[in-house]
Amino acid sequence: MAGEEGVTGVVLAGGMGRRMGGRDKGLIEVAGRPMARWVLDALAPQVEFVRINANRELETYRGWGVPVDTDRHAGFLGPLAGIATALARASTELVAVAPCDAPLLPDDFVRRLRGALERSASAEIAVARAHGRWQPVFALLRRDLLPELDARLAAGERGLYRWYRTRETVEADFEDVADRLANVNTCEDVAETERSLL
Repeated sequence: MAGEEGVTGVVLAGGMGRRMGGRDKGLIEVAGRPMARWVLDALAPQVEFVRINANRELETYRGWGVPVDTDRHAGFLGPLAGIATALARASTELVAVAPCDAPLLPDDFVRRLRGALERSASAEIAVARAHGRWQPVFALLRRDLLPELDARLAAGERGLYRWYRTRETVEADFEDVADRLANVNTCEDVAETERSLL
């Protein structure tokens, strides 16, 4: 499947990994490979360009042969800061983001999001919907949102849901593959995901 032209894909791996004891979640291995590598390899064929957002273990990530960007806003401010960095570093008008702890990412992830975005002329963000609710770190955004997002971060905003609700946000339906958007947060999740991959 050819990648979507005009889309940069970004793996969000800049978190602190609190639920994994402070370990870099993207580098925790599932079925013998780091989780972020599973996500990168799933995302890369779907987009024109691919990047990683990370704030630790930078040399390891750079060793994977793609650009690695650290947050432009200091202090581990969460996925909203990672998305702002993704928008700032991308050269395309659209940016798809996926978290580093979702190694089962569907191979039509970007196509579904873009389809939802393009069905509405005014849409600025397409967010995945699975398990009956938004999955906010699985999204496609217009790059021209950056100035407004930077202003929100500077004003103290940290919530993806809250910010999305202030923009023209549409849903992309992933209910039929909801389990493929599952985040790996515990050792039990690692074991369950490995069973899906092997």
